[in-house]
Amino acid sequence: MDIKSFASAITQIAEEKGIPHDKVIESIEQAIAAAYKKDYGEKGQVIKAKLEPETGGVKFWQVKLVVDESMIFSEEELEDLKEKKMEVLGEGEEKKVRFNSERHIMVADAGKIKPKIKAGEELEIALETKSDYGRIAAQTAKQVILQKIREAEKEAVLSEYQSKEGEIISGIIQRMEGRNIFFDIGKTFGILTREEQVPGEFYRMGQRLKVYILKVEKTPKGPVVFLSRAYPKLISKLFELEVPEISSGQVQIKSIAREAGSRSKVAVASNTEGIDPIGSAVGQRGTRVMAVINELGGEKIDIIEYSDDPSKYIINSLSPAKVLEVKILPKNKALAIVPEDQLSLAIGKEGQNVRLAAKLTGWKIDVRAPEAVTEESEEKKEEEPEKEEKPEKKEKKEKKEKKVEKKVEKKEKVEKKEEK
Repeated sequence: MDIKSFASAITQIAEEKGIPHDKVIESIEQAIAAAYKKDYGEKGQVIKAKLEPETGGVKFWQVKLVVDESMIFSEEELEDLKEKKMEVLGEGEEKKVRFNSERHIMVADAGKIKPKIKAGEELEIALETKSDYGRIAAQTAKQVILQKIREAEKEAVLSEYQSKEGEIISGIIQRMEGRNIFFDIGKTFGILTREEQVPGEFYRMGQRLKVYILKVEKTPKGPVVFLSRAYPKLISKLFELEVPEISSGQVQIKSIAREAGSRSKVAVASNTEGIDPIGSAVGQRGTRVMAVINELGGEKIDIIEYSDDPSKYIINSLSPAKVLEVKILPKNKALAIVPEDQLSLAIGKEGQNVRLAAKLTGWKIDVRAPEAVTEESEEKKEEEPEKEEKPEKKEKKEKKEKKVEKKVEKKEKVEKKEEK
């Protein structure tokens, strides 16, 4: 065997498939062991092989489990098993085995080969090395190698993309099946389901887009990578790519409210003195934010400054509308007072602006004009005296009722006297 060619072939397989070098060696060892068992082994044997890539040499050994009387079924128990149609005996007890001389060895016999060995341990018995294998054995080895390498490749892909969950990746649209879109993302395909697509966004074959890795699941057919274009964190990851201050941690994205395909609001704060968080995110002449907007297909993005003061934060969140005052109310509610001419801008088309502001801040925001607030307060003032007069009204009613009762009693007395 040409050892150099063999070693380079192993290295090439490992690099092409993206699997560890040790996994390739392990797959070859299992294949050689399967071929050895096919031609020279017996049914039930457990044979292992050790390959030395430097020399090309292979060592074989048979593995047997060391057992004692308590670990194997007796003849009576085997009869019971047959009668009960292989029903498991003694649930909760230690699992027993059916003794097979090819797979098991009694502890007394094992002690002759390897002293001090105990029941439950494995005994390795060296086998004679063989170099000639038949066609069927060679075919078996080939199938084992392909299968093991395929399994190792799937495991490598799974672990790689699981480590990338929560990140963005560039992918090319390869095919469309119904509402689902399949992206080529490197070593595997990612799926963009209908729920994670942006409403109104047009997709075409061969189009390259940045997508967010939602989750990676292991399936019998291999790892499945679920992608998203609508997830809010896609925006924060795009800003990390475009804005060095955000990726370095000098500027932090505090919150994101998004209606995919239409509009988003992003709250930013500076962790370093002297750095303008909004200016950093927008960039010179808006170059940074425009790069994100273009990647999202023209989706509008409002960048606002975060504040620990709820009133100030709500005022900022309602931009571009100008807010006169914010009143913090009980039960996580807030009343934003805006000029009459700014009312429609603060509410937004179909209430979008105030809805996104509420999502961003976590407050239930009610937008009102000053006139409406004044009228409402006057109505409340009028209602308050009425509430105070209610007890007096009740007393008057009671007095009137008593008077009426007295009059009725007098009438009854007069009528009785007249009858007499």
